[in-house]
Amino acid sequence: MAIAIIVTIAQILGVISSISALLTTRTSQGAIAWIVSLNTFPYLAVPAYWIFGRSRFNGYVESRKKVDRQLQGRFPEIRLSVEQHLHLHDRNKLEQGQIEAVERIAKIPFTRGNEVVILQGGEQAFERIFRELKDAQSYVLVQFYIVRADRIGQEMKEALLACAQRGVRVHFLYDEIGSYQLPREYVRELRRGGVEIVPFSSTRGFRNRFQINFRNHRKVLVVDGRVGFIGGLNLGDEYLGRSARFGPWRDTHLLISGPALVGLQLPFLEDWHWATGQYLPLDWSTPAAFSRAGGHVALVLPSGPADEVGTAGLMVQHAIHSARERLWIASPYFVPDEGVQDALKLAVLRGVDVRILIPDRPDHLLVFFSAFAFLRPMIHAGVKIYRYLPGFLHQKVFLVDRQVAGIGTVNLDNRSFRLNFEITAIILGERIAREVEQMFEKDFMDSRMMESADLETMPIRLKVVSRIAYLFAPIQ
Repeated sequence: MAIAIIVTIAQILGVISSISALLTTRTSQGAIAWIVSLNTFPYLAVPAYWIFGRSRFNGYVESRKKVDRQLQGRFPEIRLSVEQHLHLHDRNKLEQGQIEAVERIAKIPFTRGNEVVILQGGEQAFERIFRELKDAQSYVLVQFYIVRADRIGQEMKEALLACAQRGVRVHFLYDEIGSYQLPREYVRELRRGGVEIVPFSSTRGFRNRFQINFRNHRKVLVVDGRVGFIGGLNLGDEYLGRSARFGPWRDTHLLISGPALVGLQLPFLEDWHWATGQYLPLDWSTPAAFSRAGGHVALVLPSGPADEVGTAGLMVQHAIHSARERLWIASPYFVPDEGVQDALKLAVLRGVDVRILIPDRPDHLLVFFSAFAFLRPMIHAGVKIYRYLPGFLHQKVFLVDRQVAGIGTVNLDNRSFRLNFEITAIILGERIAREVEQMFEKDFMDSRMMESADLETMPIRLKVVSRIAYLFAPIQ
């Protein structure tokens, strides 16, 4: 009797969960997969669905609306600081339409007069970050997905404590799951020294207790509203090539100064409000004050599971469809959905030089093996796949033709497109495109281009493993 009751309850929960999956899952393939498993194996599938199956971040949307209401009094100041530096679309209609599409996706315009400095590798990036922290006068915003209490983590702790001792407000966000190994004493030392440090938890509140599959993957640092940093680097020694397991670490970070910095402060403000319920008073006039003649045209695009549309996926799709000459992408995790795969193949058919740079060695086996499930048809279609050899490749960079470059935190996988909070800087102009081109060309020289034979000669057991791994791509 007891077993029959348990079976009945499991089946009922499976049906209820199936209705939820039908109404909320963003893709038809995902909805079908969940419905079949929920009704066939409800004992395993029901808990898995409520942990991994949700693609909408409940609660954060309302939190963001509260921030917007609190910002209403500052909107004229923010708008004025941006409008004075708007990038005027004086090109042909096609290019104008492409630019306006990105602005509508980001809900913020391109601005001119920005200083942009590409920082290759952890040593160069953290050296510049610490230099700017020494000059901090008003506030510092810090956000990392992974924070470790190792050598670079201790250096950052001391730098932030020094800021707090000078009376600088320091607000530090770290992802609760990404930084699960962070010792409590590290956090306590910062708090005792006057640093406001809090975790970003997707499960905050009773309604959101099952949302553990969402991550805040952003890496942002802003000093006084005058200079900011964005890119692939987390706070850990491996990002400076100090890991015996990974060896040299290939990453790219970006320094931004100017009106585009507003796009770094706004998402931090929203994330901080979600984590603490507090509204941070920030300087919105300083970014525009650092505008410079002849500077770069740039925009910062935040994305995440609370967006009304799949912002990161739209950004990538738009970049692919906009390419006329070349499309070069570097991503450590390359598991795109079928729409992106088809768009890449179509770009090749248009005569675009499509190159994808991925690691030769894995850090996540599931993601690594997933790629082998679809690389062969991509290579057959003419997409060039390069595997980076000297160490682990972690940068997230793209280059479109000779005019558009993107540097940020978005990977080409389902997690970045639908489950993670991400952020990307998009810069227009031939100067930045040339810099990124030179960076890519050096990386391609340090890589090996894959051939069809590499996949055709794979042992059958690896082919099976890759197909199984690909089935789990939606929850990676």
